[in-house]
Amino acid sequence: MAIDDALTELKDEFELLGDWEERYRYLIELGKDLVPLTDAERTEANKVRGCASQVWLITQPQADGTLSFRGDSDAHIVRGLIAIVLRLYSGRPPAEILAFDAKAAFEQLGLSGALSVQRSNGLASMVGRIRRDAEMAAVA
Repeated sequence: MAIDDALTELKDEFELLGDWEERYRYLIELGKDLVPLTDAERTEANKVRGCASQVWLITQPQADGTLSFRGDSDAHIVRGLIAIVLRLYSGRPPAEILAFDAKAAFEQLGLSGALSVQRSNGLASMVGRIRRDAEMAAVA
C-alpha cells in the first residue's frame, strides 16, 4: 500500500467517527496497539526533541531499503499520534517518505485544527525526525 493509500484509509476511518470526541477515543485506541518499547530503548538518543510529552522513536533500516519505525510515549493521545505517523511512514523507502507532505496530510485528517499547539509541535517534531532519518538513509 502506498503512503497516499494509507492516508486515504485513515481519512475514511476519521470521517466515519464524526466528531472529535470520538476521534480522540480512536487515537487512544490506536496508541494502545503500539508495541511498547523496552526500558533499554527509551534512551536519550531515541528521544524526540520538541515534544511536550516524552516521545521515543526508533528507525530500523530494512534489507530492501525501506525504513521501519517504532515509537512510544508516556501520553495516551500522543501514542495515538505516533500510531498514525507509523502507519503513514513505516515500511516506506526514503524517497517516498521525503516526497510526502505531512502538513497537508494532517490538515486532511483534521488534526491541524484539533490538536493543541504543543501536540501539533510534537507531531511536527516526530515527522522532522523521520524525515532526517530518511535523508540520512537516502545518501547512505
